[in-house]
Amino acid sequence: MKRNSFIEMAKLHDLSGRIAYISSHAKQEYLYEVYATEPDRAFWRELAKCNREDFEKSGTNGKCIEARELMIALPESFIHHDHDYLLKRVVDEFKKQYGVECFAALHHNKRKTNLHIHMIFAERKRLEQPIEKVATRNMFYDEQGHHVRTKKEILDEDGNIRKGCKIIKKGEVYERKIFTTKDGRFKQEAFLDAAKVFYTDQINQMALDDKDRLSIFDKNGSYLATKKVGKNNPKAEEIKADNEIRMEWNRAVERAIVSGVSETEVVELKKTEIVDRVKKSVEQNGSKPELFGDIVRTAVALLERLLTKNMPRAMDITERAASKPADVVKETQKETESYVHAKGELEVQPERKEIVFPVNTYRKTDVQNKSEQPQPQNTVTVGESIVEQIKAKQKHTSVETKQVETEMSPQPKPSVLARKYPRLKEIDSRLKQQNKAIFEWEKKLDKLKKELSECTGMFKGGRRKELQQEIDNIDIQISNMKKRLSSIVKEYKFDTAQAFYKEFNAAKREYLDYKATCAEYEKNYGDKVTDAMSVRDRLRQKEQIVKARETSRVYQARQKDKGAR
Repeated sequence: MKRNSFIEMAKLHDLSGRIAYISSHAKQEYLYEVYATEPDRAFWRELAKCNREDFEKSGTNGKCIEARELMIALPESFIHHDHDYLLKRVVDEFKKQYGVECFAALHHNKRKTNLHIHMIFAERKRLEQPIEKVATRNMFYDEQGHHVRTKKEILDEDGNIRKGCKIIKKGEVYERKIFTTKDGRFKQEAFLDAAKVFYTDQINQMALDDKDRLSIFDKNGSYLATKKVGKNNPKAEEIKADNEIRMEWNRAVERAIVSGVSETEVVELKKTEIVDRVKKSVEQNGSKPELFGDIVRTAVALLERLLTKNMPRAMDITERAASKPADVVKETQKETESYVHAKGELEVQPERKEIVFPVNTYRKTDVQNKSEQPQPQNTVTVGESIVEQIKAKQKHTSVETKQVETEMSPQPKPSVLARKYPRLKEIDSRLKQQNKAIFEWEKKLDKLKKELSECTGMFKGGRRKELQQEIDNIDIQISNMKKRLSSIVKEYKFDTAQAFYKEFNAAKREYLDYKATCAEYEKNYGDKVTDAMSVRDRLRQKEQIVKARETSRVYQARQKDKGAR
């Protein structure tokens, strides 16, 4: 059972205090990471000041809203993510989407059962150049800060300026703006709905396990919501029939997305051909379910016409993918895994098997030793001197290796999404192949329908019956294939094809970025990496030779002692 996404929003009346609270280790038992797109606290103080001044000028009752905050619940397994990467991704994606500065912290509750992010965001943007207003004449302000026309209005009975009143002289700046006006989107109810959908997609993209995927329905999205049929519901049959009509549209949406039709086009078609027409129909005729069915079927026909235009391009992409070797995906997986472990291999080389040398390799040395009749202690001494030489050389070599490594930047690692790309590519290939098969059957169906329309005459009744039967069978076949298309993504725990392609496209971008970074790294440091590794390899080889030599000498000494006894 999938978890539902949980995101809530709060209005902040004390911005500075809230920032201090969520970022304090003293006040938070489990504070893992803090990140801000604008780390300068002066920015947030100025933002709060600007909001307070505007609020006072407006004369509105209540409390001033200095900023807003999103509380985002995360799957518990996300604690194993790199905390810095996790928080930065969540915050940076929001800024990319809405263009405002953010301040966030990653927390656990006291019982460590609720991993979550507090993300404060500004409703205003900072101006590139401050806007300053200069007084063209002396300006007078009363105790409430209201502008008055004459100086007399701020004087007391003795002719002195009353306490709290002020005069701004000609040429002085009387107003300075460093922020834009508040973005009206953030106080609308639709914003929170959109934010829930947005962050559900982001969380699912970072999920390493399918069980961590969250579910949410976007009522403003491409799909039509279906209704739940409860037990002993007297309208069960009506609801089932209504759901089937809705699913017909949803399956058409799945095909359109797989065929390359943009989400914007689908949403616009849904709005104009379903939402607006249903609203108009209810106003004119009242609630009539049979009319809803006609409206949806008309919309489905229009959507299928739209996706037919995109099918040649989609089929071309599918054929190009199919023309590649069958193991291309496997190779991509291996390549990705090699990049994942590349840095680890530089730091810790795998343990190598000892090189076993044949006995006769050192026969000449053994003869010399016999003539000289060395004592076992002397053999050990010689071995120790050689090892000491190697260790001395090792120290020198390790210094050289460290110098090489310090000059190098860290080797790039693939992100969570980049590692997912090969698997997602396989799913995409399955979807496109299924869509291509449906399209081929549809072309066959069109030919049969055309033949049926042209099959006229008294003596062709039998042929018309055969054609109609064949058309009916193909209709059933196509319907089943469309259902199968929708079920493919569900096998991989995606709610819809739309959710899948959001993740697939994001993964593709990050994978290509990662490959480009790897290519640049190899270009800059490839030779240095080879040199560093060759130094280590040479050192290990020498150590293994000495070890094998010492083993051989100890064995010969033992054989000699055994013979003497």
